[in-house]
Amino acid sequence: MSHDMAAQVRRARVIVVGNEKGGSGKSTVAMHLAIALLKSNRTVATLDLDSRQKTFTHYIENRHAWAQQNGLDLEIPDHRYFIENTDHPTAEDEAADGNALIAQIGELARDHDFIVIDTPGRDCYLARVAHSLADTLVTPMNDSFVDFDVLGTVDRATLGVTGSSHYAQMVEDARRQRHIRDNALTDWIVLRNRLAMLASRNTKTLSQGLDDLSGRLSFRCVEGLAERVIFREFFVRGLTALDALDAKTLGTRPTLSHVTARLEVEALLAALKLGIAQPGGELAAA
Repeated sequence: MSHDMAAQVRRARVIVVGNEKGGSGKSTVAMHLAIALLKSNRTVATLDLDSRQKTFTHYIENRHAWAQQNGLDLEIPDHRYFIENTDHPTAEDEAADGNALIAQIGELARDHDFIVIDTPGRDCYLARVAHSLADTLVTPMNDSFVDFDVLGTVDRATLGVTGSSHYAQMVEDARRQRHIRDNALTDWIVLRNRLAMLASRNTKTLSQGLDDLSGRLSFRCVEGLAERVIFREFFVRGLTALDALDAKTLGTRPTLSHVTARLEVEALLAALKLGIAQPGGELAAA
């Protein structure tokens, strides 16, 4: 990675949504962040690095199609997706891809206030490059020890934390690169997504483990989004909990689930401390 090229990526604030574990809600979080920023009158570019799944890309495509179909004025970010050179890259291929990604982010950074990047749910070179460029790193994780495993190791008997795991070690290395290159610190936030509605002993033990790890690894742990069907339904129409709560926009009668989802997202945005206004809104009459 060229120092000069990496140094270009500085006008926009780069937000990377990353976790090597799939199914943690990365694309949902990335979409809500992008739309929240747009609703705060910021210019936003979005970038999908998952060339296989393209979930983030499909989410934005669904939003564009729904807006056209229903004559809606929905905020849509300036979106790109990045395709790797090959499925089995050599070191030279990876270096070329990394430099191309840095160049693309540098180009987007000149014309936008924020760049929101969604990364694949696996270890890959491009994800590591993106992590090393992050001003803010958001790591969604399901509220279970299955997802905790990418961050830390635990004692089988006591469930106490014994060390950091593979993803956490990669993030530590990426943050070190960022500090050496730019003399800047990446704000790392771990989101506990798909929170259970009822407290349990497992939830308490997991909370204690994350508190321990947050001190060791210097991340902030905040509550993310609960396990709600409404977030899955949003995807098909490209909507978010921050969009207008009316029947024309939603394509259905608004319910209290929509309001609750919005409150969760607004609490999440406040916890991330991105310096943006809360979109807010009331439940509209059907």
